[in-house]
Amino acid sequence: MKVERFIEILGADFFAGVPDSQLKALCNWLMATYGIDPHHHVIAANEGNCAALAAGYHLATGKVPVVYMQNSGEGNIINPAASLLNDKVYAIPVIFVVGWRGEPGIHDEPQHVYQGEVTVKLLDDMDIRSFAVSKDTTGDELAAAMDAFRPLLAAGKDVAFVIRKGALSFDGKVDYSNANAMVREEIVRHIAAAAGDDPIVSTTGKASRELFEIRTANGQDHSRDFLTVGSMGHASSIALGVALNKPGRRVWCIDGDGAALMHMGAMAVIGANKPANLVHVVINNGAHETVGGMPTVASQIDLVAIARACGYPHAVSVDTFDALDAALADAKSRGTLTLIEARSSIGARDDLGRPTTTALDNKRAFMEYLKTL
Repeated sequence: MKVERFIEILGADFFAGVPDSQLKALCNWLMATYGIDPHHHVIAANEGNCAALAAGYHLATGKVPVVYMQNSGEGNIINPAASLLNDKVYAIPVIFVVGWRGEPGIHDEPQHVYQGEVTVKLLDDMDIRSFAVSKDTTGDELAAAMDAFRPLLAAGKDVAFVIRKGALSFDGKVDYSNANAMVREEIVRHIAAAAGDDPIVSTTGKASRELFEIRTANGQDHSRDFLTVGSMGHASSIALGVALNKPGRRVWCIDGDGAALMHMGAMAVIGANKPANLVHVVINNGAHETVGGMPTVASQIDLVAIARACGYPHAVSVDTFDALDAALADAKSRGTLTLIEARSSIGARDDLGRPTTTALDNKRAFMEYLKTL
């Protein structure tokens, strides 16, 4: 189905979301049509943020907003859906558009498998009526589903369209780029070289995939690295947990700007605990690149100032490899909690692979490695 027809049937003119590759057609249409426009389209930090923003929109306008997200974000909406939007509380109607990663019977990455199994069940448990949209869904079928949803929305209930792989299409093109010179894969390579035999916790998405391939190319095993293939925004907290319990060994966290934004409160907890052995590197390309390239707000904020305000004793931003290498070397010698923001371009190799080990294999090897430290 053309995304234009999908939007027409929904009849909404305000969208808040966190991008998803399954919703690439919708995301690109929104960027081509509205860009980032506070009256029509906002990319929020996380899905709960989207739900609350949508609630404010409804309170101010009386109209029904759309919240779009990958199904991994259902966990982030449970609290606002249950205690804010629900018709037993404030009865705020929202149309959720959910990308169905890991749909049963459709091959996907391991972090999506269980989430895919419970996607519709979680919506049912939250009393959110859903309709699955596939490649074969016609405009008339979607319109009929929307007609069935309207009385529910009028009663202050929430509804959801669950989008199967390839269900929506968009013929337009959107260019996602920035002026930064450093390439993320090379940034990861420099971090891995600086870390040596220190353990690394890397965030979900392409950074972990690149770290895996760098180890393979170097003839190294993967035991030093915990690849956080899911749970976006939590790599820094995982790294904190490791660092606090391995105080005699430096721990590195390779983070992304979208992930850091998603659960930025983690930085306050890290700063309050001040683990002297943690180096937190945020690779900032101002984009949700792994799911298509839509922008984050990270290019408009001062991550260094935020880190310092959260209690990081040392924080620095770099935009060249010479400056990056100097910052990495300084972090190793300084012996205090450090944040390094590495400003990166948008883009990755077309032939970038995925980890060939399972998530359980990764966990077991990493835990065995930590026992030796």
